[in-house]
Amino acid sequence: MTRAQSTTAPTRAANGWVSFVGSGPGDPGLLTLRAAELIRSAEVVVTEAPEHADLVRAVLGCGEDEGPILVDGGFGEDGQPLTHAARAKVVVKHGKKHRVVRLMTGDPFLYASGPEEAQACVKAGVGFEIVPGVSAVSAVPAYAGIPLTTKDRREVAVVTCGGHVDWSLYADDRTLVLLSAVGTIGETAAALVAAGRSPRTPVAMTRVGTTTEQATVTSTLADIAADARAARIAPPAITVIGDVVDLRETLSWFETKPLFGWRVLVPRTKDQAGSLSRRLREYGAVPEEVPTISVEPPRNPQQMDKAVRGLVEGRYEWIAFTSVNAVKAVREKFEEYGLDARAFSGLKIAAVGDKTAEAIAAWGLRPDLVPSGEQSAVGLLEDWPPYDEVLDPINRVFLPRADIATENLVAGLIDLGWECDDVTAYRTVRATPPPAPVRDAIKSGKFDAVVFTSSSTVRNLVGIAGKPHPSTVIAVIGPATAKTAEEHGLRVDVLASKPDVELLADALADFGAARRHSMIEAGEPVTKPSDRKPSARRKSRAK
Repeated sequence: MTRAQSTTAPTRAANGWVSFVGSGPGDPGLLTLRAAELIRSAEVVVTEAPEHADLVRAVLGCGEDEGPILVDGGFGEDGQPLTHAARAKVVVKHGKKHRVVRLMTGDPFLYASGPEEAQACVKAGVGFEIVPGVSAVSAVPAYAGIPLTTKDRREVAVVTCGGHVDWSLYADDRTLVLLSAVGTIGETAAALVAAGRSPRTPVAMTRVGTTTEQATVTSTLADIAADARAARIAPPAITVIGDVVDLRETLSWFETKPLFGWRVLVPRTKDQAGSLSRRLREYGAVPEEVPTISVEPPRNPQQMDKAVRGLVEGRYEWIAFTSVNAVKAVREKFEEYGLDARAFSGLKIAAVGDKTAEAIAAWGLRPDLVPSGEQSAVGLLEDWPPYDEVLDPINRVFLPRADIATENLVAGLIDLGWECDDVTAYRTVRATPPPAPVRDAIKSGKFDAVVFTSSSTVRNLVGIAGKPHPSTVIAVIGPATAKTAEEHGLRVDVLASKPDVELLADALADFGAARRHSMIEAGEPVTKPSDRKPSARRKSRAK
C-alpha cells in the first residue's frame, strides 16, 4: 500500500505519519499482515490495551528494552484514563516527528475512537492511513461458535448499550449483537421482552473472546441476568441475542479444544521450544517456557579452533551434528573466523534428526545423512556407511557436541572403521531458578501440565524449581525420560508414541480430549487439572 496524501489535509508533517492499526479482538493470530509490517517499521507505537505491549514484542521477537518506543495511550502520566481528546493530542504530538502506529483494539473505524483521532491528525496536518482490523463484533461470536447470519437469519443489528436505547426498534426476530451490555443486561433483557421478544429467546454472553480465557454463558432473555452473575461474566464481553445462539451447541470449536486454557510448562528456552509451543497453542493451551539449561562456550576453545581449521583445510570426510546447539556452535565459530557455508564444499554432513537438519538447512546447507528410523544417535549409526578405503579418500569424522554427550556415537563410528575427532563445541549448565511466582506455580499445581523433552529437563527442573504438584499432568517424550521422571517421584500420565516434540504435544492433546469426554459423559462440568483441589488425584492415564 502506498501512502496516499489525505485529500482533506493539504499539508503533512515532514517526517511524521500515523497508521491507525486494528489489532483485532485479542488473539494475536488475527493481526493482519499489513499491521505486522507497520509495527516492524514503526518508531513509536501508541498502545490502547495492556496486552498491546506484548503483542508488539511478539511481532518483533524482541525483549522489553528493544523495538520502537511504546507510549501508553490508555492512561496519562498521572495514572488517570485518557479522554479521546487527550489521546488524540498524544498521537498528534508523536505523529509530527515519527512514524507512528496507533494500535487500536478491534477495528479503528468500528466502535472505536479512530475517527476522532484521525480528524485531529487532519487538523494538525499529519498524514495518516487506516489499517482495518478484525472486529470483536464478528470475531467473538465466531470464536464462540455462533454465526451471526444463516440462510434463515439474514439481518443483524449492532447496538451499543448505555444511555437511552429505544428497544422497541428491535422487537423483531433479527439477530442482535450488544456491546457494553454486561452491567445493564437485566434491564436490557426486560425491555426487549416488554417490546415483544419472547422470554425464551436464546442469549449468549462471551467474555474476553478469542483469547484462551474466553468463557461463554448461554441462557434466555428471562434468565440471562442471573446466569451471567452466576458465571461471573465481566467486561469486556459481547452479547448475542437470537435463534443463531442455539447453533453454538454443535458449532462451538474454540472452547472445546482439548487443551483449551491449559497452562503448560515447557522446560526449554524460547528458541528450543518453538515448534512444541506452537503445536500446544493449536490445541488451545497457553505454553510457558522456563529454561532449565544454559548453553555456554567450552572452557578451552582451542580444540574447537583446531577442528574448524582442519575442516577448512580438508582434514575431514564427514561432520556429524547431533543437536541444534552443535550447529549453532559451529556456525558462531565460522562467523568468528569470517567463514561461510562455502567452507563445507566437498564435506559430507550428517544430522541426528529432523530438527537438527532444519537448523543445517537454515544455514543454506543440505545434510547428506539423516536417520531413516529412530531420530537419535542410534538411528544415525544404523544408516551410517562403513569406511571404504576405495570410495572414501579420508577416514576422519568431525563430531562437535556437548560436554555431557554419551560415547555411543563415537564407539559406533570407530566400529565402522572411521576415526573420530570428538570435540566439545559447547557446555550445558543448569539454568538459574525461575522467578518465585513460577516456582510457586509449579509446586502448588497452578500449571495444568508439564512436558519433558529429555531426562535432563526433568533433573534440572526439579533441581531449580522443585517437583511439579501431583495434580499436574506429566507428559514425557520417551521411555528414558519417563524412567527419570519416575525416579524423581513423578507419575507419568502421557508418553509420546515416538521421540518427537510435536508428537508429544499430540499425545497430551489426546489425553486432554479423553479427559474432557469422560467428564461430559459423567455429566460433570469440564475443568482443568489446576481447577481441582490440591489433594485430588487422577485415575486415568494415557500412554
